[in-house]
Amino acid sequence: MRTKRPLIRILSLTTATTVALGIAPLAASAAPHDPAGPTELRVATYNASLNRAAAGELVADLSTPDDAQAQAVAEVIQRTDPDVVLLNEFDYVADGAAIDLFRENYLEVGQDGAEPVTYPYALVAPSNTGVPSGADLNNDGRIGGGDDAFGFGVFEGQYGMAVLSKHPIELDAVRTFQNFLWKDMPGALLPDDPATAAPSDWFSPSELDVVRLSSKSHWDVPIDVDGTTVHLLASHPTPPTFDGPEDRNGRRNHDEIRFWADYITPGSASRYIVDDAGRRGGLPAGSPFIVAGDQNADPLDGDSVDAAIDQLLGHPFIVDPAPRSEGAVEASGLQGGANLAHEGDPSLDTADFADAAPGDLRVDYVLPSRRLAVAGSGVFWPVLADPLSSLTGVFPFPTSDHRLVWVDVAVRG
Repeated sequence: MRTKRPLIRILSLTTATTVALGIAPLAASAAPHDPAGPTELRVATYNASLNRAAAGELVADLSTPDDAQAQAVAEVIQRTDPDVVLLNEFDYVADGAAIDLFRENYLEVGQDGAEPVTYPYALVAPSNTGVPSGADLNNDGRIGGGDDAFGFGVFEGQYGMAVLSKHPIELDAVRTFQNFLWKDMPGALLPDDPATAAPSDWFSPSELDVVRLSSKSHWDVPIDVDGTTVHLLASHPTPPTFDGPEDRNGRRNHDEIRFWADYITPGSASRYIVDDAGRRGGLPAGSPFIVAGDQNADPLDGDSVDAAIDQLLGHPFIVDPAPRSEGAVEASGLQGGANLAHEGDPSLDTADFADAAPGDLRVDYVLPSRRLAVAGSGVFWPVLADPLSSLTGVFPFPTSDHRLVWVDVAVRG
């Protein structure tokens, strides 16, 4: 018998209309809260690489409890036990079947001695990946394929996102920004065709009228933490590579990161922002928030536009807990290659990329607002002598080339 599930908000690809799946919630699993003190909340981001080559494959793989990668991903989550986790590169399935199967067949089943974990609340919504734009966005003279989609993908929803939570998600207050146009960001770093003298002319005027900022989407997910609303600001900007001298992906990555920096800044900085339901403006002043996701940008190394991630790391409303691991330091030393020339602290790395280039980088972030006191943080990257290193491993990875990053914060009523 399938376990009953809570409401999952599904948003239409073409309209702002929302459709809720009428499914009953499980009983809350969190420990009773002492109203006299703050609630400790562990928030994680994990690019789990639960993406597949064709539509339907992820559902097929998760339909049994036997997929080795999903088992290992579930064990990483069980070992770290976050209260809220953003999953990047989790293929979007419109009816929520994939995330339900992952919960039922993997997270709620103890993996290799780990305790099962229950997430009564989940959110999935459409991604721009694989959605045809009808335009030649890569300027190769042809229209079609992943590079001409609103976000790179060979089918709609590939490399999508999902949020799992032990605390209720305030579904009626969720904001998504899938359809926001790149050109509508003031001072956007629109790409420039180096073969012409005109600035920022990679896209034609008609293309600018359809090109979206988000390569996947941007979500403001309000979560009720014992009576206090904490906003999870979830996204997964495009990698700043796989393009040419126009640097369209690097520039887009920069502006996708900038979006949250503007969103959390009251006043004119966020006034241009309009969500998929037509509501204008950013986050209300003073709201506690946590920016989470694979931002695909390292502060010192890699291919991102200079200072792209500094828009968040240096923001006056954000604190950087700087999560670390010993496994990242060990991997950097053993792998050498590009790591030998890196300027960044290897203990902060969160992704094990190719040794020759770009090497290991810090690209995954959980960044709380200053209203949330940080109680701890970490990166799940065990050293090789630790038996749990079998969950991270070396290429080909049993889970993902990214590592789960977590931060503990104190949420006061």
